[in-house]
Amino acid sequence: MKQLTSTAWIADFLASDPPRSKSLVMTIFGDAIAPHGGTIWLGSLIELLAPFGVNDRLLRTSVFRLAQEGWLVANRDGRRSSYAILPQALPRFERANRRIYAPLTAHWDGNWTLVLSGAGSIDAPERALLRKEMLWEGYAMIAPGMFGHPASHAGVLEELLARVGVKDKLFVCRASALPGVSGRPLQDLVQDGWDLSGVVQGYRHFIERFAPLLDLLENDEALAPEQAFVIRTLLVHAYRRVQLHDPMLPIELLPNPWPGSSAYELARAVYARTYAGAEAHIMATLRREDDGAPQADAGFFQRFGGLADGGALGEALGDALGDAQNGSPGPR
Repeated sequence: MKQLTSTAWIADFLASDPPRSKSLVMTIFGDAIAPHGGTIWLGSLIELLAPFGVNDRLLRTSVFRLAQEGWLVANRDGRRSSYAILPQALPRFERANRRIYAPLTAHWDGNWTLVLSGAGSIDAPERALLRKEMLWEGYAMIAPGMFGHPASHAGVLEELLARVGVKDKLFVCRASALPGVSGRPLQDLVQDGWDLSGVVQGYRHFIERFAPLLDLLENDEALAPEQAFVIRTLLVHAYRRVQLHDPMLPIELLPNPWPGSSAYELARAVYARTYAGAEAHIMATLRREDDGAPQADAGFFQRFGGLADGGALGEALGDALGDAQNGSPGPR
């Protein structure tokens, strides 16, 4: 990609790979709205989505469908509407956030977590839903009726099985190689269970798109708050799309070199250079309709191994909120 300004990079990205509106709304709720209480007025959401080319009608359709699917809940106050993350969906947002922002530090202890269903223990709809959720969480189908993962999180697995409604219908156990009995090494299950070629390609494509942007941010002019918000959102959206297909295997079981590590460091660097300006834009937008909109919670500053929570962020917020008081658009 030829050397561009930040503005031109944004325009090129949106022209070549425009994000789908419903998926983009999910990204913005997870990255930008959840740290601020998880609720936003529709007018403010329309304003946040406008720079991405998402119009009022398309946004309304997207949030309506997300509400139908159990991700968001709508509330009305007179002629105004707000949308919030449905409490039952919060664990799924939190799981996604752990995948996106947490450092890649999972190590293998030689064990596997296995989830097994006995003959006739679950019906066809439960089986289909279980398969969908287990694969999304990174498990592989080791054999018919058996899912496995070498770095399972017990709390996440328990929540998943309870949500699917099969918690008391399946066998869950830890497995390790039996000493003294020869057999294939358990790490060979990675080759049998996962085809990582698509994930590798996804991470490489992410690096190709965002590495030039990092060069711009290190050498280009200062970003306006809205530009910073658009870049941060496109970054998380693109990174999340790859992570949805990454089984998040332990470091010892991954190909070496693993492009996911480079992609994470790149995402971390771009996020660090845009989060303060983006927060300024988010807060200014939220407070045009809600004077009491909270600033980002403490958990926000733990993303990507830790963000500075003073200085630049406070200054950017002060400037943006001051601008917001000078005749900016009001509630819709």
